[in-house]
Amino acid sequence: MAVQRGVRYEADYIWDSPDDGNRYEVIDGELYVTPPPVWEHQFSSGKLFLHIGQHVYHHRLGRVVTAPVGVKLDEGSGVQPDLVYVSNERVNIVTERGVEGAPDLVVEILSPSTRNYDLGLKMERYARAGVPHYWVADPRRRALDARSAMASHGRVALRRAIL
Repeated sequence: MAVQRGVRYEADYIWDSPDDGNRYEVIDGELYVTPPPVWEHQFSSGKLFLHIGQHVYHHRLGRVVTAPVGVKLDEGSGVQPDLVYVSNERVNIVTERGVEGAPDLVVEILSPSTRNYDLGLKMERYARAGVPHYWVADPRRRALDARSAMASHGRVALRRAIL
């Protein structure tokens, strides 16, 4: 993962970044660039989307999409989670270009190159932005950890064979 230091970026840069296959994210004004995801990552993303999307759309709960989708948390932070859910009650944060505000749920699928970033800085930034639910999928462990920002130290680990 490449980090661009010394230059202050705004969240909107995620929509103006190069179309080169890399993922561009801005957290607290710093630019983070990661390579395109590998097959295992995308396979897990597709399976999660099928399960979550089926439930969300069957019960008409809101909208769910997979990456790439831009999420602007505030002026200094714009990210591209692997999966995003926005409830009907908060659908007003969905715009033509992406999500502008804290979604109800974000899911990150771990890759070797992003593991520390997803479990550290990114998770902390989602909590500060008010994202109530943050799930971390680990395809290698075949595990899904559901974390809630409402409980400061609480973590519920769900182990399912859906990845």
